[in-house]
Amino acid sequence: MVTGKKKKPTFNVPNLGFFKSVKARWRKPRGTHNKKRMKFKWAGALPKIGYRNSVEIRGVHPCGKREVLVSHLSQMNGLKDVAIRISSGVGAKKRLAIVDKATSLKLPILNARPAKSDSKK
Repeated sequence: MVTGKKKKPTFNVPNLGFFKSVKARWRKPRGTHNKKRMKFKWAGALPKIGYRNSVEIRGVHPCGKREVLVSHLSQMNGLKDVAIRISSGVGAKKRLAIVDKATSLKLPILNARPAKSDSKK
């Protein structure tokens, strides 16, 4: 069994450290004389299929469980050994009901918001 995700380098565009206008992002090198496209070792790593993680670990949250996006209560029927992420469009009333059901099923919630306090008057 695989214990954790593989380490991979950061894939950046060529000349990242030399020019202020070059942002830290990835773009495929396409130029005819591009050193990164020609795979010079000093130019940095290119994304390849070999950096991919195994099937068992792919899509697993760092807590060790698979994530499930939930937007209403009926989607929680029959869930076991997963981590819940509540959809962003869910309102406060439905969110509270989902949190209550998740705690009764002993499922971790990845984006549970703390209850708002009524300190403003």
